[in-house]
Amino acid sequence: MDPNEVVGWKEVILRLGAATLVGALVGLNRELRGKPAGLRTIALVALGSALFTLAGSGTVLDAGHSVNPDAVSRVIQGIVTGIGFLGAGVIIHDVRQHVRGLTTAATIWLSSGLGIACGVGAWKPVLVATVLTMVVLALLPRVEDLLHQHFSVPPEKPPN
Repeated sequence: MDPNEVVGWKEVILRLGAATLVGALVGLNRELRGKPAGLRTIALVALGSALFTLAGSGTVLDAGHSVNPDAVSRVIQGIVTGIGFLGAGVIIHDVRQHVRGLTTAATIWLSSGLGIACGVGAWKPVLVATVLTMVVLALLPRVEDLLHQHFSVPPEKPPN
């Protein structure tokens, strides 16, 4: 994609809508598992990341403006740093030395990456990363349970 390309309304709606959709899909998994950051939170993280990336890339500017690739890089760096703080807010360390919320924090961070990819219109990586994310969130807990059963190591469950 030409960084100096002017993106029309249809493309802006597609990019922001796709970011919201993939974020909601990841968030739905967290919501159904009763995690602290769910559907709305993660959808908004992805949408915000796409919006900041679009705005920082200059692709929605009038024709004739040139875009500095360093500016886009700085926007993405800022998003990743800020999202790290948001993700850290869902991590809980209790008195029994149990740590909870790491997967939810990782999904917040990942949904930001999905939003950034939507913001730049990188559709193939968005599709592949979304599918892999859903595989990790939906199937790997079952694999973990089977491994724990096979090796007689009880899975660590947080206290109720």
